[in-house]
Amino acid sequence: MLLACEPALAHGLRPGRAPSARHVPLSGLSRDLRSLAPDPCPCLAGEVLRADEEQFVRSDGSIQWFRWEVRPWHDASGRVAGILVFSEDITHRKHAEQERERLITELQRSNAELQQFAYVSSHDLQEPIRMVTSYVQLLQKRYQGKLDEKAEMYISFIVEAAHRMSSLINDLLALSRVGRREREFMPVETELVVKEALDNLRVAMEESGARITKDPLPMVMGDPVQLLQLFQNLIGNAIKYRKKEVTPEVQISAERKKNQWLFGIHDNGIGIEPQYHDKIFVIFQRLHQREEYQGTGIGLAICQKIVENHGGMVWVESTPGEGSTFYFTLPAEG
Repeated sequence: MLLACEPALAHGLRPGRAPSARHVPLSGLSRDLRSLAPDPCPCLAGEVLRADEEQFVRSDGSIQWFRWEVRPWHDASGRVAGILVFSEDITHRKHAEQERERLITELQRSNAELQQFAYVSSHDLQEPIRMVTSYVQLLQKRYQGKLDEKAEMYISFIVEAAHRMSSLINDLLALSRVGRREREFMPVETELVVKEALDNLRVAMEESGARITKDPLPMVMGDPVQLLQLFQNLIGNAIKYRKKEVTPEVQISAERKKNQWLFGIHDNGIGIEPQYHDKIFVIFQRLHQREEYQGTGIGLAICQKIVENHGGMVWVESTPGEGSTFYFTLPAEG
């Protein structure tokens, strides 16, 4: 017995034609047919022979989508006596999927344009800032002692502001680069990455007397340049935000968690109030006056972007006055 042979029959549709018949539920079948399947569950227990999604054109030109599947129909004895075709109107779902894809494409295009704009703008700003800094420093050197105290103070303000602007532009360039994945991920030895980061931070470590300890560090999948920036920023912050008259101590930990590694940068610094644990990752957010701690307020935003690019998460756990731990996850090799 064949109950239906085409999914459109259930809704009276034909590809390219308008609906002309109505759906007949199981209860509308004759008594003889219903007696073959007194319990509908056995009918639905068979494997799906075929399933698909198709679109149909109505008489008014509109598109209607259906999902359909064919299952074997068993009679009371368990014998396959025919097939059942089930269909579901998925037009609204299809429209939602199409809209979602359109929005995703638009968002990707917009993000790419913003990243390119940030990169080009920051790059083009470098040259005039360098020129201003050079000429002001030349002015400061040539007329030192020849100007009154106020004039020399004003010149020092200009030099300081130019240096801050240069640092800000460099950080913006770094942030825009992080947004563009320029190379495929590869196995990276974080032992070597941390060693290079500590070499770059040698001056800060010597000035502060910082003591750095670490666990054996693993191999991960990632971008070595971005991971260097990540470790250097977090270790540098652990050294920078130290308590007065206290030697900074930094511990770097790593723990395997299934298919990823959980890293921790632990310090004994000033700590962070709980209400700022999320705020510190927002670009340009600063918790301290520039006179207390130098910085542009972009470093942690860069760290968050790097970790997210690697499919991980970053967060902080901290007790004010006792120290902080910045945790982040990276994909394990293999």
